[in-house]
Amino acid sequence: MTRRRTLALSFALALTSALWGPAAQAGDAWPSKPIRFVVPFGPGGANDIVARAVADATSKVLGETIIVDNRPGAGSDIGNSYVAHAAPDGYTFLTPAAGVITNFMIRAHMNYKEDDLVPVVMMAVSPSVIIVPADSPIHDLKGLVAASKQGQGLNFSTAGTGSTPHFVAEMLRANSGARLQIIPYRSGGDSVAAVVGKQIDATSEGSPVVLGQIKGGRLRAIASTWNKRIAALPDLPTAQEQGFPEIFIGHWTGVFAPKGTPEAILDKLNAAVNTALKSPELRAKLSALAIEPTGGTREDFRKFLAGEKARLGPIAKGAQMREEN
Repeated sequence: MTRRRTLALSFALALTSALWGPAAQAGDAWPSKPIRFVVPFGPGGANDIVARAVADATSKVLGETIIVDNRPGAGSDIGNSYVAHAAPDGYTFLTPAAGVITNFMIRAHMNYKEDDLVPVVMMAVSPSVIIVPADSPIHDLKGLVAASKQGQGLNFSTAGTGSTPHFVAEMLRANSGARLQIIPYRSGGDSVAAVVGKQIDATSEGSPVVLGQIKGGRLRAIASTWNKRIAALPDLPTAQEQGFPEIFIGHWTGVFAPKGTPEAILDKLNAAVNTALKSPELRAKLSALAIEPTGGTREDFRKFLAGEKARLGPIAKGAQMREEN
């Protein structure tokens, strides 16, 4: 080998090391200190429940503590923005709900860009459950639609503009002609409490939030809005089974990272979460709360998000969902 060719080869190897070495080393060394999962909601909601359960199981896989950090407010935008502007060092992640994509559909101004947050892995789905007061004369979706067409219609509470319950209400309006007066509340918990107290006729909320009250006889579930029945509520038919295939949405929870986080770290966290989600203990814990473990590759999650944007965007536009911030 000539001296010139030797020098060229040495240069190529050095360049390769410069390009890939730091990322590989970052992945090999990570994690070396506690990690944070930022939940952009208060404690006790579906996202918080999933984040805490998955964080605990994933920390055992990685051999490092994962701290759940609740940063609620502004329809999840406070927590989302915090992580979007965090250092991309692999120690701060976001575990949001659909607002991470729908906020861009309904808000005139955002203080970060959509691509500032990189999808890592989908953790779980909490199917939405459409509920009415326990003594309501409504027993199924057809009954809800029929009742809404009488008198002044029905009041349907939501967790705010652009929330998953808001999308359920707009799907019902658009696809069945239901006459629903949408009443926004500060949170899903407040929205559900209004139904329990009979100030509101109906709402939709994540299964783990309402499961106890359904089983306790304080609420009646009339439909789920996912693509299969909920294991913890096996007798509850889906909207599709009741003849409403367009009523399809769930409270999903995933992990996002600040843009610029090394690829090796993203891959390692994806693998760790997937390993955790295969644990019989974690699966049993989530299923008992009516939460469906998901998992999958980073590409699977990107495809899911793209599909949700394509599906929910026209609904937000047609309903003229707007929220000034």
